Amino acid sequence: MDSSFATEWRPWALGNSGTPRVAAGPRVGITLIELLTVMVIIGVLAGIALPSYQGMRERAQIAAAISDISSLQQEITEFLLINDRLPSSLAEIGLGATRDPWGRPYRYADHAVTPTGSKRKDRFLVPVNTDYDLYSVGPDGVTQAPFTAGESRDDIVRANNGGFVGPVALF
Repeated sequence: MDSSFATEWRPWALGNSGTPRVAAGPRVGITLIELLTVMVIIGVLAGIALPSYQGMRERAQIAAAISDISSLQQEITEFLLINDRLPSSLAEIGLGATRDPWGRPYRYADHAVTPTGSKRKDRFLVPVNTDYDLYSVGPDGVTQAPFTAGESRDDIVRANNGGFVGPVALF
């Protein structure tokens, strides 16, 4: 064969415009449609996961507050056994700086010195403890003495003289 064969015109090797076709190889890159599809899928997964994560975080904070109140209750009981009286404040037992998971101080009130109107009460307006109140005001940071008040529903409380520690909504 001579060298003129390589330069001769071959219509089967030309594209529609008459230029030589490039051999089809592996496709490189992604299309805009593929990119948008991936972004939509990621958005949907994030939309599903975020509320689940927030709920899990809230449950963890409530569990931490319950654990803290139980520990504080034990410290108060130890103080009572040693001193034959309840502490006047959490600072007296060295726990005045203790904060709940929402960054607020735990509230403590000895019933011997607390006015009846400020004691925590159940739905029948009967005090829920006979010795002392110990609670967190919860995520919203507001509370009222009766458990039936809307502001109190998310508080984490000690009730029934320590027989119950948990959210007011479950009491």
